[in-house]
Amino acid sequence: MTVKVEVQSFPLFINGKWEPASNQETFDVFNPATGELVAKVAKGTAADVDRAVQAARDAFDNTEWKNMNPKDRAKVLYAISYQIAAHAEELAYLEAISSGGTVRRIGNSDILQMVDLFQTLANFTLEYPFSETLPVPPFPGPAHNFVWREPIGVCAAITPWNLPMVIATWKIAPALAMGNTVVIKPASYTPLSTLKLAELISNVVPPGVINVVTGPGAEIGEALVRHPKVDKVAFTGSTEVGRRIMGLASETIKNTTLELGGKSPNILLEDADLSIAIPGSLFGVFLHSGQLCESGTRLFVPDSLYDQVVAGLVALTSKLKLGNPLDPMTDVGPVISKKQKETILSYIEAGIQEGATLVCGGKEVKVGGCEDGYFVEPTIFTNVTNDMKIAQEEIFGPVLCVIRYSELDEAIKMANDTIYGLAAGVWTRDVNKAYEVARKLQAGVVWINDWHMLRSDAPFGGYKQSGIGREMGQQSLDAYTQTKHVHTSMSPELERRNWYGILFGQN
Repeated sequence: MTVKVEVQSFPLFINGKWEPASNQETFDVFNPATGELVAKVAKGTAADVDRAVQAARDAFDNTEWKNMNPKDRAKVLYAISYQIAAHAEELAYLEAISSGGTVRRIGNSDILQMVDLFQTLANFTLEYPFSETLPVPPFPGPAHNFVWREPIGVCAAITPWNLPMVIATWKIAPALAMGNTVVIKPASYTPLSTLKLAELISNVVPPGVINVVTGPGAEIGEALVRHPKVDKVAFTGSTEVGRRIMGLASETIKNTTLELGGKSPNILLEDADLSIAIPGSLFGVFLHSGQLCESGTRLFVPDSLYDQVVAGLVALTSKLKLGNPLDPMTDVGPVISKKQKETILSYIEAGIQEGATLVCGGKEVKVGGCEDGYFVEPTIFTNVTNDMKIAQEEIFGPVLCVIRYSELDEAIKMANDTIYGLAAGVWTRDVNKAYEVARKLQAGVVWINDWHMLRSDAPFGGYKQSGIGREMGQQSLDAYTQTKHVHTSMSPELERRNWYGILFGQN
């Protein structure tokens, strides 16, 4: 299937308006499925970051926005969800032509997730404890005390190229729900859907509440993190870049949320229902060509099932159709870029050199109608040991490592033997046994007989070097507030105050 894509132009989005970059420069965005130029996007500068941050600061200082009552704010969030639903086709198209995500996945999952997140947080906002009265204490004396939860201020959101729209909403929705303003820096590979999303949100919120500055991460991202008028940073991306973000944010002691890499373990127990576990495990690793941070890239299989599971994995993988993401019949699209393709292929070669057995895929492939695209066959390695490079490092591609185990405790130990702790999975008919295993796994989310099932009302984030903080759920709202304790003494007489005798006991 060949689809000719019209080249579009996208300026920056600042203070409710489309604005060119201060230097008038642009950069190119290409379709990873075809190699075609699809857009020219403004290449922002540090001066543009200043403009966007100031617009966000001015909007935050508008008390009408940050002090909006919860009922009205919930209406705003619902209105945003309606905007997303009404423009779902355009958003899906922009996402597909720049990220390589299939329209089947985007339409049946991503858009629905985004709508659900704004509506879920709208409902949470109605019940959120913005003010909490504390009980009257016997010590240090009669007083009225309460805790206020207030918006943080200007929030910088730095988002990756794999799920640009969805991950942008993980940051935008809680920030707006709590009365903050936002400046987003999307990945240069995939800025299109985020720019359109910001325009849709601006139809509902005041100018300056949502802003987008596009351009190179080394300049735009670092300028945002270091900016003295930015109060919070939320970043999703690699652990390596997350370390850099954390260091830069420490210069001004910024509140920081980091959702980073993963090498997620997926454990099959001996009683697993293989009719579900085999396709489920492949869904866990090959969705979006394996370019998801929580992908189940390490599959632990007991000796008794090993040969049967491997045969099933290979047979089902061979049926996956690689193709143009705009074709609804496509199962697996391209990887994001030539650079990423080469990185994945180098890991596959490393696996072969380490002694793992390549039983499926492992090569670049040319797809009819997409001959210039970046496609890598879904790949399966067996005879992998947990200390191999392909088992320890995040490949971010369609590569599954199948690791044999004899005892369950051995599998759990290997599962936790990683610097990461983002996600994990267990497949078994014994739910109580699954809960027992889940307790022992060092991961921020554990799926039982499933994978990739994130919920808007549940927190998502990682242990260890997979990140700091949580996104989605009520915990995400907490991350976009700061707390203030207010104390009012109820003692009318000086002598009855606890502190009086402490300092003035001789008077």
